[in-house]
Amino acid sequence: MNMQQIRAIAKPMDIRTSRLSKINLIREIQTVEGNNACFATKSAYDCDQHECIWRDDCIVAAKKVAAV
Repeated sequence: MNMQQIRAIAKPMDIRTSRLSKINLIREIQTVEGNNACFATKSAYDCDQHECIWRDDCIVAAKKVAAV
């Protein structure tokens, strides 16, 4: 999902999107939704949330974060 699509999800939630990275913006959305802010964390590898809209991006981002 690109940033424009993510911002469109965040806007009705009144989340300020400027200056937030993709990872932090998605985590903020997760928090506002009442979910764990787990995007791109170590828990991505053990995630059982197969219906999560962030899942594909999450696993890719978690690999990038782990490589740093």
